[in-house]
Amino acid sequence: MNKKIFTLQEANDLLPYVREELSFLQKSKRSFYEMYQKREQIKKQQPVDEEALFSVECQLEFLELEAKMHVTQLIGKGIQVKDIDIGLFDFPAIIDGEEVLLCWREGEESITHYHGLREGFMGRKPIR
Repeated sequence: MNKKIFTLQEANDLLPYVREELSFLQKSKRSFYEMYQKREQIKKQQPVDEEALFSVECQLEFLELEAKMHVTQLIGKGIQVKDIDIGLFDFPAIIDGEEVLLCWREGEESITHYHGLREGFMGRKPIR
């Protein structure tokens, strides 16, 4: 499979979609954590309510599968999901003949920075 290479415009055009997916994934993560806490409380009960435990475990499994599906869709479009908590995504691109990653973080209006393949977020440089 060929790796998708984005132009700056193509990557910026995908930001509304990325924002929507990020919001969904962040909500899913919070729901998963809340459900996990509920499961731990049920497991502490004596006797354990097996029916309630099964129900919560099914919900946890569903949340996990649903989140994985959304991440897989992002990856399938060529978008690299770096960090859901801070909303960090990379888009493979070519700048000055070099393969780089266009870098976007939640809260930024558009993609304005990039970094080398091995530099990561801390190595971000402004796009000229």
